[in-house]
Amino acid sequence: MRSRLSLLALLAAALLAPSAVASELIDRNASNVKLQVAKNGQALLRFDARGKRWNVLAWGAENAIAPTTSRPQLSFRLDYSGGYGTYKRDVWKTFANACGTYSGPPLQWLVTACTAPDGSHWAVQSWQRMLPNYGLRPNAKQAVWELRLAHWSGALPQLTVRQNWAYRKFEHLFGSFTYRGQPVHGFKTTSTGQPLDTFGRNLYVDTYDSAYGKGWKRENSFLMHKGNGKFCYGFYSHGSRPVGAGTRYRATIIGPGVTPDIYWESESLGSYDQAFDLQMHEEQKSFYAGDGLCKAI
Repeated sequence: MRSRLSLLALLAAALLAPSAVASELIDRNASNVKLQVAKNGQALLRFDARGKRWNVLAWGAENAIAPTTSRPQLSFRLDYSGGYGTYKRDVWKTFANACGTYSGPPLQWLVTACTAPDGSHWAVQSWQRMLPNYGLRPNAKQAVWELRLAHWSGALPQLTVRQNWAYRKFEHLFGSFTYRGQPVHGFKTTSTGQPLDTFGRNLYVDTYDSAYGKGWKRENSFLMHKGNGKFCYGFYSHGSRPVGAGTRYRATIIGPGVTPDIYWESESLGSYDQAFDLQMHEEQKSFYAGDGLCKAI
């Protein structure tokens, strides 16, 4: 009987410790979030979600590797049982925090963060990734706030976004996503642009005070291009939905590996400026060189 109970306990612990494949979704609609990090580099993330209190251990990953087909992207090892599934004891009950005041760069969507004794940073962010495109009202599943954990040292990934016009009237965004000078991109996707590997990343663009209504609404999400990590997007009409151009724009992208999620925000360009558009048109010709998915128009 004792052996049978032990086996059942181990099976339950294994079910509570799934292997993550992205940067790094921990749970959804979490509250009362607390982050601690021990001297051994292991983090304890405590929060309320789905009707209970969770104690999640995370370790084994820092920063990110460049895109490759030879191995998966870095990800945490996670133990949702608070240590029992890994060590056969409740590590969370005696967890000794050694993480100090956060000294890293500013982050959007920040819930909590700290800086470990080795100088590396840990951060928890939360934002609504699943919102529907074109300003549609989200259902409960689409409106969730994802809780994401990051661990990194050194410079953050760099999201570059430029604005101009397409066809001399439609507002347009273009840019790139890089990490340590290398483009961030994947190798396999669905026909609708959803990554099928651990390297691909989508940019989630929101528009403010647009034809969709007051406040921030999701405009669209789209994939960083394979090989160069670049993108281009025009604010056109989509079926029965109006043009989503707003007074401001923002964009969020999941960091590669276990780096933080990166944010950009800016006012819209406003009225068409021919001189500026021509200037940006020339810049695009150079920027798009070798990219068959975008062109200066």
